[in-house]
Amino acid sequence: MFPEWTVLVGFYIGAAIGSFLNVVIYRMPRGISLGNPKHSFCPNCNHQLGIPDLFPLLSWLVQFGKCRYCRVKVPSRYFWVEMVTGSLWGIFWWQNLVAGTDPFRFVALALFASALVAAIYIDLKFFIIPDQVNAAMLVTGLAYNAVLFAQHSPRSMMWGMPVAVAGALVGTVSLWAVAFLGRLAFGKDAMGHGDIKMTRGIGAVLFPAAALASIGVAVILGAFLGIIQILARRKTQDEAKDAGPEDEGEYVPESLGSLLKCGLGYLLLIDVFGLFVPRLYEWWFGENPFAVEAVEDEDVEVGATTIPFGPYLALGAIVLAIFEKPILTAVERYINGEM
Repeated sequence: MFPEWTVLVGFYIGAAIGSFLNVVIYRMPRGISLGNPKHSFCPNCNHQLGIPDLFPLLSWLVQFGKCRYCRVKVPSRYFWVEMVTGSLWGIFWWQNLVAGTDPFRFVALALFASALVAAIYIDLKFFIIPDQVNAAMLVTGLAYNAVLFAQHSPRSMMWGMPVAVAGALVGTVSLWAVAFLGRLAFGKDAMGHGDIKMTRGIGAVLFPAAALASIGVAVILGAFLGIIQILARRKTQDEAKDAGPEDEGEYVPESLGSLLKCGLGYLLLIDVFGLFVPRLYEWWFGENPFAVEAVEDEDVEVGATTIPFGPYLALGAIVLAIFEKPILTAVERYINGEM
C-alpha cells in the first residue's frame, strides 16, 4: 500500500503515541486525570512543558535527559517508552501497510501493542494493571472483529461465536484456572486479577490459538528473565537491608469464593461496564474502580521473589503479534509430529 520509506512515518507516529503513554504511565496509577491538567508537566518542578519539550525522542536527547527548567534528571523511561512504541508501530506498519495490505489489522495491532507497553511499565513499577488499559485491549479486539464481520471474512467466527469473544473466553478462563487451582493446591494467591483481565484482552485481539501460544511464550520468558530479576532484586535488597526486619503483617490469601465471583464478573464484563457505572463495579467487586493506593516515585516494596507476570504476558503477546504465522505453524507441526 505504501513505499518502504513510510515505515519512518509509522515509527514517528508511534513515538508520538509513546509520548502520550508516558502520561498514562505517570498519571493513571496515581489517580491523576489524563485531561486535567491539560498540559504535560515536569514531575519534579511541576512546570508546564512547552513545545520544545514535547518532541518525541528528540527532546530527551537534546536536553541530555534533564528538565529544561529545573535541570533535574528525567527518567530514561520517557525515552524508551517512545522508542519501543515507535519501533512496534514501525514493525506493524511494515507488515500490514508495506509488505501487506491490511490497514485495519495495522490499527488493531498498533493500538494493542501501545496498551501492552503501558501495562508493562506500570506493572513493573507498581504491581498493578489499570482496568482502563485492560478494557482498551478488549475493545480493540471487539472492534477489529466487527471489521472482519463487515468484510465477510471467514476469520470473524469461531465455535459459533465472534472470534474475539472466543479468544476473550479462552484467555480469561486460562489464567483464572491457574489462579483458582494454585489457590486450591497451595493456599496462596497464584495470579493477579490484572493478569486475568489482560489475557482476556490478549485473546480478543490475537484470537484463541495465538492467545494460548502467547501464554506459553510468557511462561518461557518468565522462567529465564524472572530468575535474573529475582537475583538483581535480591542483591539490591541485601545491600539496603536495615538492622531489623519490618513488620509486614499477616498474609491472608484471597478466598475461593471471591475468585469465583471475580472470574464470573470478568466473563460478564462487569469490570468494563463498571468503568462507566462505578456503582455496578462497587456492587460486584466491593471497591471503587477508580480508587488508587498512594504511590510514590520509588518502586513498591516487595519480596525478592515476588515477580509480576503481567509484563511477561505482555511480551508474549507482542512476540505473537509480530511472529504469529511462523510460531503457530511451528506449534501445529509439533502437534502433528512433524518436528
